[in-house]
Amino acid sequence: MSAMNIDKPLDDIVSANRQKKRGGRRTPARAQALGKAVPSPVSRARAAVSAKPAAQPSNITSDKIIVSNLPQDVNEGQVKELFASTVGALRSVSVHYDSNGRSKGIAEVTFSRKGDASKAFQQYNNRLIDGS
Repeated sequence: MSAMNIDKPLDDIVSANRQKKRGGRRTPARAQALGKAVPSPVSRARAAVSAKPAAQPSNITSDKIIVSNLPQDVNEGQVKELFASTVGALRSVSVHYDSNGRSKGIAEVTFSRKGDASKAFQQYNNRLIDGS
């Protein structure tokens, strides 16, 4: 570390050191010869991700959903009662607990019929249930 870095903020010193370690970005020889700009691997990855269409929940015929952000006092019976009475028959309900026996606020609900999970998703996604 040199004496001129004493007056600089730590963030500036760290970012300057990172830039030195990375080295310059190199354009492949073929691209230089052809005069073409070559996107970096990160840019190509970002473009590939943004080009993929988002999954449409209405087109998915599934029999299982994950319910999250449940209050800690909600139990399997309450989850089962809600979905069985408003969506359809259930195969299983499982609330996830931590090592101390407290609810993590996540439940896995498996429906008897395919498509009921999509119906439940459309009905309850991003909605408050019982004002909680």
